[in-house]
Amino acid sequence: MNEAIVAAPALTETQRVVDTFVAPSKTFTDLLRKATFWGPLIIMIVVGVMFSFSVQQKVGWEKVTENNMHQSQKQEENWEKMPPNAKVITEKITAGITYGYIVMVLIFTAIIVLLVWVTVNFGFAGTAKFGQVFAVYMYANLVMNIKFLLAIIALFAGVAPDSFLLSNPVGTNIGYYLGTDMPKALLAFANHVDLFEIWSLILCVIGVSIVAKVSRGKAAAAVVGWWLIIVLVGVAVAGAQS
Repeated sequence: MNEAIVAAPALTETQRVVDTFVAPSKTFTDLLRKATFWGPLIIMIVVGVMFSFSVQQKVGWEKVTENNMHQSQKQEENWEKMPPNAKVITEKITAGITYGYIVMVLIFTAIIVLLVWVTVNFGFAGTAKFGQVFAVYMYANLVMNIKFLLAIIALFAGVAPDSFLLSNPVGTNIGYYLGTDMPKALLAFANHVDLFEIWSLILCVIGVSIVAKVSRGKAAAAVVGWWLIIVLVGVAVAGAQS
């Protein structure tokens, strides 16, 4: 183990969380000592439940589901033809997915981490363990909680239920300000030009570089490269559905 890591005092989970925002290198270096991520996980669960409850209280699952369906002409037509009992089931599914989104986040994160871990280790001769890269992503995703907290504030400040979209709840990205008549592929890409998503990517690059012991350039090639591929796949799917 690197002598500098041995000499550095161990950080608590609270210190790691704080340093992610003010001194990220300290947090990611500490992951070489112990790759735990209880802090980010607990915060993610708490903020996720708060956000879901806020949506339920201020918008309602019926309106949330309707707004989702209105994003696609085909889905909207299917929604209008759907019997009332089927609509109720769809609304309950939407509520369940929203409250349980943490599970999907963890699964999606694990897939991305696997791709990045393989790339940096076998493509760029890195030395990271899978758990270390996973912990990097968990801490880097802490900044996304700010976005959901802003969405909660917007909901209680009186955002119009008719304009609320679960997939894009607050205006931190370009797509939020584009009209719904824009091409779906363009909207899908613009949604990812997001302040907090870019911030999280930068943190991931810093963290992967540290735990894998590779240059920032190589870390960026893996992290941003896979992010861009996934985004473009989503853009292609959105374009095909329009």
